[in-house]
Amino acid sequence: MRPPTLRVGQGFDIHAFVDDPERLLVLGGVHFPGERGLAGHSDADVVAHACADALLGAAGLGDIGQHFPDDDPAFAGADSIGLLRRAGQSVRDEGWTVGNVDCAVICERPKLAPRRQDMADRLSDAVGAPVTVKGNRAEGLGALGRTEGIAAMAVAVVWR
Repeated sequence: MRPPTLRVGQGFDIHAFVDDPERLLVLGGVHFPGERGLAGHSDADVVAHACADALLGAAGLGDIGQHFPDDDPAFAGADSIGLLRRAGQSVRDEGWTVGNVDCAVICERPKLAPRRQDMADRLSDAVGAPVTVKGNRAEGLGALGRTEGIAAMAVAVVWR
């Protein structure tokens, strides 16, 4: 019996805050009322984007920009949980099983702890496998520390 092939992928995304009061802040598919939104072609969900990038990379399917280009009008304002769901399906269509995704979010605000489980649940549902979310602060350093934006890094494990 041949052992399973195991692969790991990493993903990263970063978006700047905007002062547009109409722009909602969405992280991990969860809306954070009263917070500034992020600039982006889609809904700018950095968490979902990093997770999708990690999944696609693990399966050798390129990156999120190849699948959902930010200059394609079809993805303007897109729900990133839907994009993540499509990325997960692409991975499965290639014969891979998703083991898990782990995502670290770097931001000074909002506080993620009160909504962390909601985020993990939405992401896990979209991926079809466990997704964990961790909040990290930049401790006042650099653009993220000055609350100019939010970044996320993710790692995904797939096998077949």
